[in-house]
Amino acid sequence: MDAAAAAALHARAFPPGEAWGVQAITLMLEMPGCFGILRPGAGFVLARVAADEAEILTLAVVPEARRAGLGGALLAEAMAAAVLRGAGTMFLEVSEANRAAQALYGAAGFAEVGRRRRYYSDGTDALVLRRALSG
Repeated sequence: MDAAAAAALHARAFPPGEAWGVQAITLMLEMPGCFGILRPGAGFVLARVAADEAEILTLAVVPEARRAGLGGALLAEAMAAAVLRGAGTMFLEVSEANRAAQALYGAAGFAEVGRRRRYYSDGTDALVLRRALSG
């Protein structure tokens, strides 16, 4: 995956101060088990698999490409790729303030299993969500 292209998309999809730069995305992609799915000009997802668990590291869709099914498609592709890599469960964190993302993940079968207090730089909590990928 092109880290520069992904960083440009992340900058358009997230508020200033929350966007990941090229270096951060490159470091993520270099982690064992990490993979990315890029839709040039529209969005991407980064995920990783460790043993039988997967995690969405970030999912970014630029504003003009939202509400057209791309987020759900990227999420579905990441889940399928995680299964192929041996994962049976997927986790992610989402801001308690991000209702659109919560709706996307809820529609995909994710359920809240925990909370990380004051996880984000603006002081909001992160909801920890989980979904079984098989069975």
